[in-house]
Amino acid sequence: MGKRIAIMGAGAVGAYAGAHMAQAGEDVTFIDPWPEHVVHMRTKGLHITGTTPEEEFTVSVKALHLTEAQQISKGAPVDIAFVCMKSYDTAWATMLISQYLAPGGFVVSLQNCMNEEQIAGIVGWGKTLGCIASSISVELYEPGHVHRGVKKGGQAHTVFRVGEVHGRVTDRASDVCKLVAYGDSAMVTNNLWGERWSKLVANSMANGLSASTGLSGNDMTANDTIRHFATKLGSEAIRVGQALGYALEEILHLPPETIARAGEGDAAALKIVDDQRFAESKKRSGNQRPSMGQDMVKGRRTEIEFLNGFVCRKGQEVGIPTRANRALTDIVKRVERGELKPDPKHITELRLN
Repeated sequence: MGKRIAIMGAGAVGAYAGAHMAQAGEDVTFIDPWPEHVVHMRTKGLHITGTTPEEEFTVSVKALHLTEAQQISKGAPVDIAFVCMKSYDTAWATMLISQYLAPGGFVVSLQNCMNEEQIAGIVGWGKTLGCIASSISVELYEPGHVHRGVKKGGQAHTVFRVGEVHGRVTDRASDVCKLVAYGDSAMVTNNLWGERWSKLVANSMANGLSASTGLSGNDMTANDTIRHFATKLGSEAIRVGQALGYALEEILHLPPETIARAGEGDAAALKIVDDQRFAESKKRSGNQRPSMGQDMVKGRRTEIEFLNGFVCRKGQEVGIPTRANRALTDIVKRVERGELKPDPKHITELRLN
Protein backbone atom coordinates (compact mmCIF):
# COMPACT_ATOMS: atom_id res chain seq x y z
CA MET A 1 0.00 0.00 0.00
CA GLY A 2 2.94 2.34 0.54
CA LYS A 3 1.24 4.06 3.47
CA ARG A 4 3.05 5.37 6.53
CA ILE A 5 1.37 3.93 9.61
CA ALA A 6 1.60 5.03 13.24
CA ILE A 7 0.45 2.94 16.20
CA MET A 8 -0.34 5.22 19.14
CA GLY A 9 -0.13 2.82 22.06
CA ALA A 10 1.80 -0.43 21.67
CA GLY A 11 -0.21 -2.28 24.29
CA ALA A 12 -1.61 -5.75 23.70
CA VAL A 13 -3.93 -4.96 20.78
CA GLY A 14 -1.81 -2.26 19.18
CA ALA A 15 1.38 -4.32 19.37
CA TYR A 16 -0.35 -7.47 18.14
CA ALA A 17 -1.97 -5.83 15.11
CA GLY A 18 1.05 -3.66 14.35
CA ALA A 19 3.53 -6.53 14.60
CA HIS A 20 1.63 -8.44 11.92
CA MET A 21 1.64 -5.33 9.72
CA ALA A 22 5.39 -4.92 10.20
CA GLN A 23 5.99 -8.60 9.50
CA ALA A 24 4.10 -8.14 6.21
CA GLY A 25 6.47 -5.33 5.23
CA GLU A 26 4.30 -2.30 6.02
CA ASP A 27 5.91 0.96 7.20
CA VAL A 28 4.87 0.98 10.86
CA THR A 29 6.09 3.17 13.74
CA PHE A 30 5.06 2.38 17.31
CA ILE A 31 4.71 5.18 19.88
CA ASP A 32 4.30 4.19 23.50
CA PRO A 33 4.73 5.62 27.04
CA TRP A 34 6.37 2.54 28.64
CA PRO A 35 10.16 3.06 28.44
CA GLU A 36 11.18 -0.58 28.95
CA HIS A 37 8.73 -1.72 26.30
CA VAL A 38 10.00 0.84 23.79
CA VAL A 39 13.65 -0.11 24.41
CA HIS A 40 12.85 -3.81 24.01
CA MET A 41 10.93 -3.25 20.78
CA ARG A 42 13.71 -1.09 19.38
CA THR A 43 16.57 -3.42 20.28
CA LYS A 44 15.03 -6.90 20.22
CA GLY A 45 11.81 -6.48 18.24
CA LEU A 46 8.26 -7.56 19.03
CA HIS A 47 7.68 -11.17 20.01
CA ILE A 48 4.22 -12.62 19.33
CA THR A 49 2.99 -15.95 20.68
CA GLY A 50 -0.35 -17.74 20.52
CA THR A 51 -2.02 -21.07 21.08
CA THR A 52 -0.09 -22.78 18.26
CA PRO A 53 3.62 -22.84 17.36
CA GLU A 54 2.80 -21.44 13.90
CA GLU A 55 1.66 -18.15 15.42
CA GLU A 56 5.01 -17.39 17.07
CA PHE A 57 7.34 -14.87 15.48
CA THR A 58 9.64 -11.97 16.30
CA VAL A 59 9.80 -8.92 14.06
CA SER A 60 12.10 -5.89 14.07
CA VAL A 61 10.11 -2.68 14.44
CA LYS A 62 10.51 1.08 14.67
CA ALA A 63 9.56 2.29 18.15
CA LEU A 64 9.51 5.73 19.77
CA HIS A 65 8.86 6.83 23.33
CA LEU A 66 6.29 9.60 23.72
CA THR A 67 9.11 12.04 24.42
CA GLU A 68 10.61 11.15 21.03
CA ALA A 69 7.41 11.50 19.00
CA GLN A 70 8.64 14.69 17.35
CA GLN A 71 11.04 12.52 15.35
CA ILE A 72 8.08 11.53 13.18
CA SER A 73 8.38 14.92 11.50
CA LYS A 74 11.75 13.93 10.02
CA GLY A 75 10.03 11.55 7.62
CA ALA A 76 6.94 11.50 5.46
CA PRO A 77 3.68 12.45 7.18
CA VAL A 78 1.46 9.73 8.65
CA ASP A 79 -1.26 8.35 6.38
CA ILE A 80 -3.02 6.10 8.90
CA ALA A 81 -2.79 6.56 12.67
CA PHE A 82 -4.19 3.78 14.85
CA VAL A 83 -5.06 5.01 18.35
CA CYS A 84 -4.75 1.98 20.62
CA MET A 85 -4.55 3.71 24.01
CA LYS A 86 -6.91 3.24 26.93
CA SER A 87 -10.09 5.27 26.49
CA TYR A 88 -9.08 7.87 29.07
CA ASP A 89 -5.92 8.58 27.03
CA THR A 90 -7.73 8.97 23.70
CA ALA A 91 -7.89 12.77 23.54
CA TRP A 92 -4.24 13.58 24.21
CA ALA A 93 -3.00 10.66 22.06
CA THR A 94 -5.12 11.85 19.15
CA MET A 95 -3.96 15.43 19.64
CA LEU A 96 -0.33 14.32 19.64
CA ILE A 97 -0.50 12.31 16.41
CA SER A 98 -2.86 14.70 14.61
CA GLN A 99 -0.09 17.21 13.93
CA TYR A 100 1.85 14.59 11.94
CA LEU A 101 -1.04 13.49 9.67
CA ALA A 102 -0.76 13.82 5.91
CA PRO A 103 -3.40 16.05 4.24
CA GLY A 104 -5.44 12.93 3.45
CA GLY A 105 -4.43 11.12 6.61
CA PHE A 106 -6.90 9.84 9.17
CA VAL A 107 -7.22 8.27 12.61
CA VAL A 108 -8.58 4.81 13.39
CA SER A 109 -9.83 3.97 16.89
CA LEU A 110 -8.61 0.42 17.52
CA GLN A 111 -9.83 0.40 21.13
CA ASN A 112 -12.49 -0.87 23.46
CA CYS A 113 -15.42 1.44 24.26
CA MET A 114 -16.82 4.15 21.98
CA ASN A 115 -14.13 6.77 21.41
CA GLU A 116 -14.84 7.95 17.86
CA GLU A 117 -16.61 11.07 19.08
CA GLN A 118 -13.57 12.07 21.16
CA ILE A 119 -11.31 11.57 18.14
CA ALA A 120 -13.63 13.44 15.79
CA GLY A 121 -13.66 16.37 18.22
CA ILE A 122 -9.95 16.77 17.49
CA VAL A 123 -9.41 15.74 13.85
CA GLY A 124 -13.00 16.01 12.56
CA TRP A 125 -15.53 13.35 11.61
CA GLY A 126 -14.09 13.18 8.09
CA LYS A 127 -10.78 11.90 9.45
CA THR A 128 -12.25 9.39 11.92
CA LEU A 129 -12.77 5.64 11.46
CA GLY A 130 -13.41 2.81 13.91
CA CYS A 131 -12.10 -0.73 14.17
CA ILE A 132 -13.42 -3.34 16.59
CA ALA A 133 -11.23 -6.24 17.71
CA SER A 134 -13.66 -9.00 18.65
CA SER A 135 -12.68 -12.04 20.74
CA ILE A 136 -8.98 -11.30 20.38
CA SER A 137 -7.87 -12.02 24.00
CA VAL A 138 -4.31 -10.67 23.86
CA GLU A 139 -2.06 -9.69 26.75
CA LEU A 140 1.21 -7.77 26.97
CA TYR A 141 2.96 -10.15 29.34
CA GLU A 142 6.29 -8.34 29.49
CA PRO A 143 8.19 -5.72 27.48
CA GLY A 144 8.19 -6.73 23.83
CA HIS A 145 6.03 -9.86 24.26
CA VAL A 146 2.34 -10.16 23.38
CA HIS A 147 0.52 -13.46 23.85
CA ARG A 148 -2.85 -14.36 22.36
CA GLY A 149 -4.78 -16.72 24.62
CA VAL A 150 -7.43 -17.94 22.16
CA LYS A 151 -7.29 -19.56 18.76
CA LYS A 152 -7.41 -17.32 15.72
CA GLY A 153 -10.90 -16.56 14.47
CA GLY A 154 -10.28 -17.37 10.83
CA GLN A 155 -13.39 -18.28 8.86
CA ALA A 156 -15.29 -19.25 12.02
CA HIS A 157 -15.26 -15.75 13.53
CA THR A 158 -14.37 -12.37 12.01
CA VAL A 159 -12.08 -10.71 14.54
CA PHE A 160 -11.55 -7.23 13.07
CA ARG A 161 -14.50 -5.09 11.87
CA VAL A 162 -13.58 -1.78 10.25
CA GLY A 163 -16.17 0.92 9.67
CA GLU A 164 -16.79 4.51 8.66
CA VAL A 165 -18.84 6.59 11.06
CA HIS A 166 -21.36 7.30 8.27
CA GLY A 167 -21.75 3.61 7.41
CA ARG A 168 -20.62 3.71 3.78
CA VAL A 169 -17.99 1.31 2.49
CA THR A 170 -14.98 3.29 1.30
CA ASP A 171 -11.56 2.61 -0.21
CA ARG A 172 -9.81 3.80 2.93
CA ALA A 173 -11.89 1.47 5.12
CA SER A 174 -10.87 -1.36 2.79
CA ASP A 175 -7.23 -0.28 3.13
CA VAL A 176 -7.47 -0.47 6.92
CA CYS A 177 -9.20 -3.83 6.63
CA LYS A 178 -6.26 -5.20 4.61
CA LEU A 179 -3.85 -3.98 7.28
CA VAL A 180 -5.56 -5.58 10.26
CA ALA A 181 -6.25 -8.73 8.22
CA TYR A 182 -2.53 -9.53 8.48
CA GLY A 183 -3.32 -10.48 12.08
CA ASP A 184 -6.61 -12.33 11.63
CA SER A 185 -9.88 -12.35 9.72
CA ALA A 186 -11.29 -8.89 8.96
CA MET A 187 -14.23 -7.24 7.26
CA VAL A 188 -15.56 -3.78 6.42
CA THR A 189 -18.85 -3.15 8.18
CA ASN A 190 -21.61 -0.66 7.37
CA ASN A 191 -22.76 -0.91 11.00
CA LEU A 192 -19.90 0.58 13.01
CA TRP A 193 -22.13 1.83 15.83
CA GLY A 194 -24.00 -1.47 16.19
CA GLU A 195 -20.69 -3.34 16.18
CA ARG A 196 -19.25 -0.91 18.73
CA TRP A 197 -22.16 -1.29 21.14
CA SER A 198 -22.18 -5.07 20.73
CA LYS A 199 -18.49 -5.22 21.68
CA LEU A 200 -19.17 -2.84 24.57
CA VAL A 201 -21.83 -5.26 25.83
CA ALA A 202 -19.37 -8.17 25.67
CA ASN A 203 -16.74 -6.14 27.51
CA SER A 204 -19.25 -5.01 30.12
CA MET A 205 -19.95 -8.66 30.92
CA ALA A 206 -16.33 -9.56 31.70
CA ASN A 207 -13.88 -6.71 32.22
CA GLY A 208 -15.23 -5.13 35.39
CA LEU A 209 -16.01 -8.52 36.89
CA SER A 210 -12.42 -9.64 36.46
CA ALA A 211 -11.14 -6.37 37.95
CA SER A 212 -13.39 -6.64 41.00
CA THR A 213 -13.02 -10.36 41.67
CA GLY A 214 -9.42 -10.98 40.57
CA LEU A 215 -10.61 -14.00 38.58
CA SER A 216 -9.69 -15.16 35.10
CA GLY A 217 -12.32 -15.45 32.39
CA ASN A 218 -12.65 -19.21 32.87
CA ASP A 219 -12.91 -18.94 36.66
CA MET A 220 -15.71 -16.39 36.32
CA THR A 221 -17.57 -18.65 33.90
CA ALA A 222 -17.26 -21.60 36.28
CA ASN A 223 -18.95 -19.70 39.12
CA ASP A 224 -22.75 -19.82 38.71
CA THR A 225 -23.44 -16.59 40.60
CA ILE A 226 -20.79 -14.58 38.79
CA ARG A 227 -21.70 -16.02 35.40
CA HIS A 228 -25.36 -15.14 35.88
CA PHE A 229 -24.46 -11.67 37.12
CA ALA A 230 -22.46 -11.21 33.91
CA THR A 231 -25.58 -12.12 31.95
CA LYS A 232 -27.55 -9.53 33.89
CA LEU A 233 -24.91 -6.91 33.05
CA GLY A 234 -25.17 -7.80 29.37
CA SER A 235 -28.96 -7.81 29.44
CA GLU A 236 -29.10 -4.26 30.78
CA ALA A 237 -26.52 -3.05 28.26
CA ILE A 238 -28.41 -4.65 25.38
CA ARG A 239 -31.67 -2.98 26.39
CA VAL A 240 -29.90 0.37 26.57
CA GLY A 241 -28.35 -0.15 23.13
CA GLN A 242 -31.69 -1.09 21.65
CA ALA A 243 -33.29 2.01 23.18
CA LEU A 244 -30.53 4.11 21.60
CA GLY A 245 -31.48 2.67 18.22
CA TYR A 246 -28.39 0.55 17.52
CA ALA A 247 -28.70 -2.53 15.30
CA LEU A 248 -26.85 -4.96 17.51
CA GLU A 249 -24.76 -7.80 16.13
CA GLU A 250 -24.09 -11.20 17.69
CA ILE A 251 -22.63 -10.92 21.19
CA LEU A 252 -20.41 -13.76 22.41
CA HIS A 253 -21.73 -15.74 19.42
CA LEU A 254 -25.30 -15.36 20.65
CA PRO A 255 -28.28 -13.32 19.48
CA PRO A 256 -28.53 -10.18 21.66
CA GLU A 257 -32.15 -10.91 22.47
CA THR A 258 -31.22 -14.28 23.96
CA ILE A 259 -28.78 -12.66 26.40
CA ALA A 260 -31.28 -9.91 27.20
CA ARG A 261 -34.05 -12.37 28.02
CA ALA A 262 -31.67 -14.57 30.01
CA GLY A 263 -30.75 -11.64 32.21
CA GLU A 264 -34.42 -10.88 32.73
CA GLY A 265 -35.19 -14.33 34.09
CA ASP A 266 -36.07 -16.45 31.04
CA ALA A 267 -34.91 -19.92 32.09
CA ALA A 268 -34.69 -21.35 28.56
CA ALA A 269 -32.65 -18.38 27.36
CA LEU A 270 -30.38 -18.62 30.41
CA LYS A 271 -29.59 -22.26 29.64
CA ILE A 272 -28.62 -21.31 26.07
CA VAL A 273 -26.35 -18.57 27.36
CA ASP A 274 -24.79 -20.80 30.01
CA ASP A 275 -24.10 -23.59 27.50
CA GLN A 276 -22.44 -21.13 25.10
CA ARG A 277 -20.32 -19.57 27.86
CA PHE A 278 -19.07 -23.02 28.90
CA ALA A 279 -18.26 -23.90 25.29
CA GLU A 280 -16.32 -20.65 24.82
CA SER A 281 -14.37 -21.14 28.04
CA LYS A 282 -12.85 -24.32 26.61
CA LYS A 283 -11.22 -22.24 23.87
CA ARG A 284 -9.39 -19.89 26.28
CA SER A 285 -6.15 -20.30 28.17
CA GLY A 286 -6.97 -21.15 31.77
CA ASN A 287 -5.41 -18.03 33.31
CA GLN A 288 -6.45 -15.53 30.61
CA ARG A 289 -7.83 -12.34 32.18
CA PRO A 290 -9.93 -9.71 30.42
CA SER A 291 -8.03 -6.47 29.85
CA MET A 292 -9.43 -4.66 32.90
CA GLY A 293 -8.45 -7.58 35.09
CA GLN A 294 -4.94 -7.23 33.69
CA ASP A 295 -5.00 -3.50 34.45
CA MET A 296 -5.99 -4.09 38.06
CA VAL A 297 -3.14 -6.58 38.56
CA LYS A 298 -0.70 -4.03 37.13
CA GLY A 299 -2.04 -1.21 39.28
CA ARG A 300 -3.29 0.75 36.29
CA ARG A 301 -6.35 2.94 36.00
CA THR A 302 -9.31 1.00 34.62
CA GLU A 303 -11.77 1.89 31.86
CA ILE A 304 -14.81 1.17 34.06
CA GLU A 305 -16.34 4.63 33.48
CA PHE A 306 -16.06 4.07 29.73
CA LEU A 307 -17.69 0.63 29.89
CA ASN A 308 -20.23 -0.17 32.62
CA GLY A 309 -20.29 3.46 33.74
CA PHE A 310 -21.03 4.52 30.16
CA VAL A 311 -23.90 2.01 30.02
CA CYS A 312 -25.31 3.58 33.18
CA ARG A 313 -25.10 7.13 31.83
CA LYS A 314 -26.72 6.18 28.55
CA GLY A 315 -29.34 4.13 30.38
CA GLN A 316 -30.28 7.18 32.41
CA GLU A 317 -30.68 9.17 29.18
CA VAL A 318 -33.15 6.66 27.72
CA GLY A 319 -34.87 5.64 30.95
CA ILE A 320 -33.52 2.07 31.17
CA PRO A 321 -32.59 0.83 34.69
CA THR A 322 -28.99 -0.39 35.00
CA ARG A 323 -28.72 -1.52 38.61
CA ALA A 324 -26.23 -4.32 37.99
CA ASN A 325 -23.94 -2.12 35.90
CA ARG A 326 -24.18 0.67 38.46
CA ALA A 327 -23.30 -1.68 41.32
CA LEU A 328 -20.32 -3.12 39.45
CA THR A 329 -19.03 0.33 38.50
CA ASP A 330 -19.07 1.34 42.15
CA ILE A 331 -17.27 -1.84 43.27
CA VAL A 332 -14.52 -1.52 40.65
CA LYS A 333 -13.92 2.13 41.53
CA ARG A 334 -13.58 1.19 45.20
CA VAL A 335 -11.12 -1.59 44.38
CA GLU A 336 -9.21 0.80 42.14
CA ARG A 337 -8.94 3.33 44.98
CA GLY A 338 -7.66 0.66 47.36
CA GLU A 339 -10.76 0.68 49.58
CA LEU A 340 -11.40 -2.96 48.68
CA LYS A 341 -9.23 -5.80 47.47
CA PRO A 342 -10.30 -7.93 44.48
CA ASP A 343 -12.49 -10.72 45.81
CA PRO A 344 -15.26 -12.90 44.28
CA LYS A 345 -17.36 -12.12 47.38
CA HIS A 346 -17.96 -8.60 46.03
CA ILE A 347 -20.25 -10.27 43.48
CA THR A 348 -21.32 -13.53 45.11
CA GLU A 349 -22.56 -11.69 48.22
CA LEU A 350 -24.01 -8.73 46.32
CA ARG A 351 -27.68 -8.02 46.88
CA LEU A 352 -29.33 -5.66 44.42
CA ASN A 353 -32.34 -3.60 45.50
